Amino acid sequence: MASQELTQLRDEINLILADFTDARSRSLTDIGSELQPVAHAMKEFITDSGKRFRPIFAYLGYLGTGASPRPEILRACTALELVHVCALIHDDVMDGSDTRRNKPAIHKLFESLHDNSSYQGNSERFGLASAILLGDLALVWADRLLVESGVTREEFINAQSVFSDMRDELMAGQYLDVLEGALATTSVERSLKVARFKSGKYSIERPLHFGASLAGQSDFYESYSKFGLPLGEAFQLRDDVLGVFGDPKTTGKPAGDDLREGKRTVLIAVTMENATPDERQIITSSLGKPDLSTESVAALQEIIVRSGALNEVEKLITELTHTAISALQDSPVNGKIVKVLEEMAIIATQRSV
Repeated sequence: MASQELTQLRDEINLILADFTDARSRSLTDIGSELQPVAHAMKEFITDSGKRFRPIFAYLGYLGTGASPRPEILRACTALELVHVCALIHDDVMDGSDTRRNKPAIHKLFESLHDNSSYQGNSERFGLASAILLGDLALVWADRLLVESGVTREEFINAQSVFSDMRDELMAGQYLDVLEGALATTSVERSLKVARFKSGKYSIERPLHFGASLAGQSDFYESYSKFGLPLGEAFQLRDDVLGVFGDPKTTGKPAGDDLREGKRTVLIAVTMENATPDERQIITSSLGKPDLSTESVAALQEIIVRSGALNEVEKLITELTHTAISALQDSPVNGKIVKVLEEMAIIATQRSV
């Protein structure tokens, strides 16, 4: 499975999502025409781009056990993308992010619907309430896609424990992220824990376990964890770098968005360790200000670079990625799939979006 085959796999996942959301959208509008905006927003958000890392890692986790390709297994793995959709919609609400993929975030989209339709009440509250409901709906749809995937009863039961653990850990990680901002901590260790649970485990380790569980091969969990945990942390650290230094045209979010949201990332924790007292004061007084100007963002970026934090995090990303890839060398994972996982590791950690 080379790059071309990965592209084909991603295309197949996109087709599954398109067919599924078409069917669910029709069911929504059958309830009432008032749900047309919900159906449209869900379909567009789910099918408009996306790296599809989680279903891809899950399917590779299945194939890595030596199991043969099956379309119903790929459908089951695609359910993980809908868990991710839930996380993104709710994340934008919690972070107060106005944009996603160069478009209005779901809560802003429905806030505009309220304004443009001259509805009664507060448009901001309407937008937030709608986004919470749409995020919940994505989580329900994840269950539905798994149930309707066509896997056997035994395969479905085998996958339930991992599927539940993945969602538990995601919600725990999201809360830890919110808590760190409230506590205003500057601990590298605590920030790494947030990275591990908020994104790392549910993006890579648990999807790999999910695939192995569908194959009935829990013996592969340990090998997949040795690969998935360090790679998952590197994956989130790359997100942290992009959240401060990413190109808005590529990331779909304003430059320095994580700074405005007050994210207590590893990048910020290392900066606070290395910065001068005056620089720490500037960071402390600036983090979490939603109206932070472009000039202020640039000034904070300079402090981060000057402190050496960016270089340290980049080095850590490289080390974690190397650790992950090395863990595959003596593993029982199918040799062909090992090569693909190595390729995915590079894609996940060297991306610009």
